[in-house]
Amino acid sequence: MILDIIISALLVIGGAFALVGSWGLVKLPDTMTRLHAPTKATTVGVGSVLIVSMIMLAQDEGGISFHELLITLFLFLTAPITAHFLAKAHLHRAGRKSDLPPTGTGAPWAGFDGSAKDAPHDSKTEG
Repeated sequence: MILDIIISALLVIGGAFALVGSWGLVKLPDTMTRLHAPTKATTVGVGSVLIVSMIMLAQDEGGISFHELLITLFLFLTAPITAHFLAKAHLHRAGRKSDLPPTGTGAPWAGFDGSAKDAPHDSKTEG
């Protein structure tokens, strides 16, 4: 009975996080905030459902499934990295140095050079 309550609670929590993440992806105003919603909320939602799957398999078959554990670990490791790469690509493609908030340290933003768009292409790096 207690295990069923835990499973039900995890499913509801996972569904709520997935719903909030999906809603944020549709409703948030710009690319950077839209990127935040699915990478955080939906990852927790899918992770919760995978944990429920592990618990159910352990309850029904008496063994631990490492497949769901590996999928959960892969999801939690790759989602933040993917979000970081997408944010950096967006920043370098569409961002301007004047749009960034101050760093608070007096140093410029790491990895962002506002003159990269204005610099001529170097023939040594192409093709």
